[in-house]
Amino acid sequence: MKPQFKQVVIVILSIFLLSCNSEETKPQSAVTPNPVIPPVTQIPTTSISNTVKYLALGDSYTIGQSVCETCRYPEQLKASLKMLYPQTDFSLKVIARTGWTTANLISAINSENPDSNYDLVTLLIGVNNQYQHMDFSVYQKEFPILLNKAIALAKGNPKKVLVLSIPDYAYTPFASNYGDTYKMKTSKEIDTYNTFAEGICISSGVSFISITDITRQGLNNTNLVASDGLHPSQSAYKLFVDRILPKVKMTLQD
Repeated sequence: MKPQFKQVVIVILSIFLLSCNSEETKPQSAVTPNPVIPPVTQIPTTSISNTVKYLALGDSYTIGQSVCETCRYPEQLKASLKMLYPQTDFSLKVIARTGWTTANLISAINSENPDSNYDLVTLLIGVNNQYQHMDFSVYQKEFPILLNKAIALAKGNPKKVLVLSIPDYAYTPFASNYGDTYKMKTSKEIDTYNTFAEGICISSGVSFISITDITRQGLNNTNLVASDGLHPSQSAYKLFVDRILPKVKMTLQD
């Protein structure tokens, strides 16, 4: 092959190869991937009844000793529910008093004889049985009676009843006046009360919500204790509500 002709062939082949290479790569470089947009997460909401009747049963921890009326946990729970379900009319009835034992609460319920048409009933009772050094057998006998009454008041539906564990006052400035032996004994007895109550709740199909650990932070976080140095503060009751609110929502949506 003549040198000049050979050079021409090489030039033509080079141009042809470059053209092919350009045509193959151009579409790839021109493709711009679409940005990945994460899907918007829709939180499912379930409507509830237009009216909800709530009954709170207990003692000083329910009535909110040493805090304002709207600071106690039943009122905070009602307010939280109202924010979640603004179209629903919530009513609250409280049967509780400072110093009440299980026997006192049974007597009060019998005396007031409330209607058995509540959509939600909470029960927190027993600390005064322990504080007054009553025999534990009294609680073993009377707590199930109160639980059955709560279920009956909740239209006979155990799923509409929530029991809160007994707070531990050994972790308050009030108890700091007592020795370590007394405080350990108090905590152990409260654990015994709560373990029994939880067992009865499980066998009855009732939700048991433990809030005792919150109150056991009272010495490390004084904001959790009311001005009297003994009862939970508004902040502590808010933590109660934060813990029980998810279960209450499920209860009302059923």
